[in-house]
Amino acid sequence: MSTYTDDPRIVEFDVRTDEMLVNMGPQHPSTHGVLRLVLRTDGEVVSEVTPHIGYLHRCAEKIGENLTPRQWIPYTDRMDYLAGMNMNLGWAMTVEKLLKLDLPEKAKHLRVLICELGRVASHLVGMGAYGLDLGTFSPFLYAFREREKILDLFEEVCGARLTYSYITVGGATADLPRGWLQKCETFLDQLEPIIIEYHTLLTSNAIFVRRAAGIGILSPEMAIGYGCTGPVLRGSGVDQDLRRDGEARYTEMYSGYAFEVIVEKNGHYPKDHHYPPVPASAVLGDCWHRFYVRMLEVVQSIDLVRQAIDRYSIATGSWGEPVKLTEKLPKGEAYLETEAPKGQMGFYIVSEGGSIPWRARARSSCFCNLSVTHELCRGCLIADVPAIVGSLDIVMGEIDR
Repeated sequence: MSTYTDDPRIVEFDVRTDEMLVNMGPQHPSTHGVLRLVLRTDGEVVSEVTPHIGYLHRCAEKIGENLTPRQWIPYTDRMDYLAGMNMNLGWAMTVEKLLKLDLPEKAKHLRVLICELGRVASHLVGMGAYGLDLGTFSPFLYAFREREKILDLFEEVCGARLTYSYITVGGATADLPRGWLQKCETFLDQLEPIIIEYHTLLTSNAIFVRRAAGIGILSPEMAIGYGCTGPVLRGSGVDQDLRRDGEARYTEMYSGYAFEVIVEKNGHYPKDHHYPPVPASAVLGDCWHRFYVRMLEVVQSIDLVRQAIDRYSIATGSWGEPVKLTEKLPKGEAYLETEAPKGQMGFYIVSEGGSIPWRARARSSCFCNLSVTHELCRGCLIADVPAIVGSLDIVMGEIDR
């Protein structure tokens, strides 16, 4: 900086910064797992971000070609380990598609009930961790307090709190315990009214809005171009949800359920009159909108769980069809996508007629959602990088397969 002139324009002109490469991760608290981001910076401004993945790779897909489909279920738990039930569902339904196996009504409603609870549990972590990314700790504690209650319910049905392997080929590993539905309803009655408190803590918080609104804007065209799905896609205003728009085998699970896709239309979200309005500084597709979509989907899932309880209680048939551990698969292939909490999760299986698949592959939503990071971070401040990455709600187990 010049010290020989009083002209402020010359002083500003003389400021020079050096371009630097900064490593963020792979064990940085704001990178959500073992993600390494290489930032090219000019002062505080980020000119380029390159994500590096592979630190968690466990050869899950290759292992799937050495086990029977039912034996591979525990490996799907470890993909999105915050929503293991939803991962179980995707693989189980793909194998059932290959087997041409149809399930009883009761098993379908049980799956809706469990997977929508899994969506609530996943979004609670997403919401709490995002608050942590932006510098507030209390919402993180409140979110985990409620998530623990869902894990208590899951533990009661399958004995596990993280890697469940509960939903399996043919239905589920067991029926719901006696009295479980009443406990679930009690939890929903307790959770629903306190969601407004989370909105007070984050959604309408002035600091949160300043950190999230207008940051990391993802246009609908860019979101579609990069293959983004789930709340990341819907946060950009794209009306797409596989529970409504997916393959018939999957959508029939939700047949008769009343729900509206959470996406902004004409400046409003479904049922948003109960919650804080969209702030004036927010732009469709920014970090704030991605966060808001998840918050409203929690309410949507609570409503779906209530509907599933009612239907499950009066449904006929069994909670599952018996499928042998070493059931032989017919020759052929099958691919099926489900709407997991973080987006579209697809599984692919190829069989040569044995009990072990010749090929087993997964298509991860987080992988595609992460791929747009360099576009969103170009030109932002270093402090905005955690806000943008956190708004994508990635989990590395789903990316490094």
